[in-house]
Parts: sequence; C-alpha cells; structure tokens
Amino acid sequence: MSEKQKNLIVRTISGILFIAIMVAGIIGNAHAFVLLFTLITGMTIWEFCGLVNEKEDVQVNRFIATAAGGYLFFAMAGFCSGLTPPVVFIPYLLTIIYLLVSELYLRQPDPIADWAHTMLSQLYIALPLGCINVLAFQTDSISGQVVYNWTFPMALFLFLWLNDTGAYCIGSLLGKHKLFQRISPAKTWEGSIGGAAVVLLVAAAWGWFENDEGMGALTLLQWLGFGLVVVVFGTWGDLIESLFKRTLGIKDSGNIMPGHGGMLDRFDSSLLAIPATVVYLYTITLF
Repeated sequence: MSEKQKNLIVRTISGILFIAIMVAGIIGNAHAFVLLFTLITGMTIWEFCGLVNEKEDVQVNRFIATAAGGYLFFAMAGFCSGLTPPVVFIPYLLTIIYLLVSELYLRQPDPIADWAHTMLSQLYIALPLGCINVLAFQTDSISGQVVYNWTFPMALFLFLWLNDTGAYCIGSLLGKHKLFQRISPAKTWEGSIGGAAVVLLVAAAWGWFENDEGMGALTLLQWLGFGLVVVVFGTWGDLIESLFKRTLGIKDSGNIMPGHGGMLDRFDSSLLAIPATVVYLYTITLF
C-alpha cells in the first residue's frame, strides 16, 4: 500500500469519526450539545493562542483566554436556555478587564499586540461559537417554554460539510477559474458554484420534507436562504482562516485530526456562518 493510500485511509477514518462525534453531540440532548461545543471552543482558542504566541513580541495568556472563551459559551448556553439570568456574564466581563489591565504590570515589549490577539481570540472564536446557542434554544410555540432544538445547528453543519465536499469534488473535476488565488490557490469558482448547488438542493429537500410533514420551522424559500447564507459566509470564513495561516506562514493550524489539520481548520467556516445565520433568522422574523 502506497503512502498516499495510507493517508487517504487515515483521512477518511478521522473524518468519519469527526462527523459521528458532531452528529451525536448535536442531536443527542442539550447537555451533550453544550459539553461538546464548550470543549470545541476551548480547544480552538487554545490552538489559536499557541499559534499567535509564536509571533515575535506576542504573549497571550493562553490559559485565561481559553478559560474565558469556554466560560462565555457556557454562559450563553445558560442564558439562551433560560436557566441563568444576565448576571452570568459578569465573570466573563471581569476576566476581559483583567486581561486588559494585566498588561500594565507585565512589561511586555508590545502590549498592543497582546491586547489585539487576546481580544481576537474572543471575537473571532468565542463569540461566534457562542452564538450557536441562539440557534439551538428556542421558545416552544405551544408550551411557551425554552427547549433545545437541534434542527438549525445540525442543518448549518450539514450545509457546511456538503459545501466543502461539493466544492472539492466539482472543483477537482471542472475547476479552472480561481476564486481567490492570492489567499487560497486551490479554490475555484466552478467548485464554489458546485458546492452551493449541492447545498441548495439539500436545503430545498429539507424544507419540502418539513413543510410536507407539517412541522416546518421555515418555508421552502427561507430554507433556501438559510443554505445560501451558510455557503457564502462559510466560504468567507474558510478564506479568512487561510489568510490567517498564510500570514503566519503555516499550512495547517494543528494536527489534532490526522489528515484534516487542527481545530481552526475544522471550524473556520462555522466562525462566520454561525453569526451570519443568526442575523439571517432574526431578519426574516421581521418581515
């Protein structure tokens, strides 16, 4: 067996395990969902801080930044589920204040760089991932109680995976015109359009099935809009992480998943797709 075949097998197995863990955590129950994404948030921030700390004159407090991001997700889950009042965010705000004030006493060569990278870990990773709680916890129209509903989080990640897979397969076969050569030379317009077509077909099928069964949270047209938002902002999220890695001069953000890179490599698309989807769903309720 060649090295290429071995790598393909390892990549396939790790990819299947990743999807199995994600699906089990999302469709299981609220506790599994919160535990899974709190862990994802912490691991992604830990990886991010490790990468930026390799830059000259940058020293982010990796432990506190990671703990703060994990706590923010946990706090948002409690607030969105109706279990905790807004006061749950005060420890997080105190941590942010500490991270700012501490630079007065650390005598670092470039405190602005430390502040910038510390806050970026929260704005780029912790806050977007925390927003998935807005999608997961919804008020039941009958009981009036806040309940956990895996539909939107599962649809979002399914669309992201289908977009990546469709773009890769179709781009490999038909790709000729570069999408963003300066940042990601492998991406093509043909692949992106093909990935979007796959997502829109599945979104249409999902919307048709839900509405046919009389349990549709969105209309067919709104599901198509959902899919389009995920495709556009997921692609931008991927490109943003590519720019981040290119700036640092690295190929993968980590090696936690054999053949798939690190946590940022796996969740880059979702970091923009999640908040964009929240904005989209709130917007369509206004009209």
